[in-house]
Amino acid sequence: QVQLVESGGGLVRPGGSLSLSCAASGDIFSHYIMGWFRQAPGKEREFVAAISRAGAITTTAESVEGRFTISRDDAKKTVSLQMTSLKPEDAAVYYCAADLVRPPDLPLATWASSYDFWGQGTQVTVSS
Repeated sequence: QVQLVESGGGLVRPGGSLSLSCAASGDIFSHYIMGWFRQAPGKEREFVAAISRAGAITTTAESVEGRFTISRDDAKKTVSLQMTSLKPEDAAVYYCAADLVRPPDLPLATWASSYDFWGQGTQVTVSS
C-alpha cells in the first residue's frame, strides 16, 4: 500500500506561481513512476505531468508545456510540480499518483487508469 499526501495548493493570481509537493510512504519510492493529474468542476480528470523512475524522463501535457515542471527527490520520497504563469483555466484539484508496474521501456502513461495509488488532492485556485 502506498499513501500519497499532496500539499502546496492555494489561491494565486493569474500569471503567478505555485509549487505543489507530494509526499509518499513506502520503502521503494524510487520504483514508482509518479504523475500529476488535475480535475476541474464538471470536467474529467486530466493528465498534467509524469516523471520516470530515477527522474530521467518527464512528460507534460501540451496545455502546461513550458509552464509546469515536474521533479522528484527519491531521498525525501517526494514529487513536486512547479507551476508558473498560471492561468484561470489551471484552477482545479491537483492529484498526485503512483504507477508501480508500468515497464520502463514503455512511454510514461498519461491516462489515469495506469496509476495505482492516488492522493486526496490539493486545490489550486487562480483568480484575481
